[in-house]
Amino acid sequence: MTLPPFQLHRPGTLEEATALLDEHGDDAALYCGGTELLLLLKLGFASFGHLVDLKQLDELRGVRAENGTLVVGGAVTHRALERDPLVLERLPALAAMERGVANVRVRNVGTLGGNLCFADPHSDPATFLLALDAEVECRRGGGSSRRIPLADFLVGPYQTSLGPGEVLTALRIPVPAQGSRIVHRKFRFHERPAVTVTCVVRVENGAIAEARIAVGSVGPRPVRAVEAEQKLAGAPVGEPPAAAAEAAAGVADAVEDANGSVEYKENLVRVLVERALTEALS
Repeated sequence: MTLPPFQLHRPGTLEEATALLDEHGDDAALYCGGTELLLLLKLGFASFGHLVDLKQLDELRGVRAENGTLVVGGAVTHRALERDPLVLERLPALAAMERGVANVRVRNVGTLGGNLCFADPHSDPATFLLALDAEVECRRGGGSSRRIPLADFLVGPYQTSLGPGEVLTALRIPVPAQGSRIVHRKFRFHERPAVTVTCVVRVENGAIAEARIAVGSVGPRPVRAVEAEQKLAGAPVGEPPAAAAEAAAGVADAVEDANGSVEYKENLVRVLVERALTEALS
């Protein structure tokens, strides 16, 4: 497989990147790591005469803490996140999740922002970040930033709510309250997840004070299992989480594909949610 010819642009600012998009219109595409986009070009599933490389933009770099939130630049790679000292200190579950994304070659160049903008329905980060109530920060060159809850940002398979010329500049990830436990589990074929589950649980006085459950990789986009969360609220720690797992399977919006039937996927969700909750509460 070979790449078709294209002109590569390396803007130094977001304003320059936006100007390039305005100039070349639908014949231009943004990229950072390029792990998904370049493969599409090689396979002939997409064609662009101009690629705009965002890796040099300072606005999209770095990880910082801000009022109980981790702010991750859109161009930060998966590999950098799994080894970042601030992430390991404040949110080690994020580093652990990133360590399981694809393979080390992909993690070295693929970025968290690019992963979310590509909106592949089979994704570890999207499910994990949805359970943590993450937001994306977007900006068009010359404009002001806006924040979008991840649940609203991911519209469907390979679709986001980014506006024309907008760039995902950062992820804002709230660090769960003291005493919370985060468990991320998945079932995969080769390196692509077929089911992803993230559970966030906080216990007070022997009962569940807060529970968040996100399920992904089985349907068009990841979803929060709100009914399952409600079943857990106030429940004693020793109570089996089977009812919550059943509720999560019911809202997973599973679709049949090469990974299995709807019934098979719903059962995987049921099993993984129950295991993740059991581990989080152990």
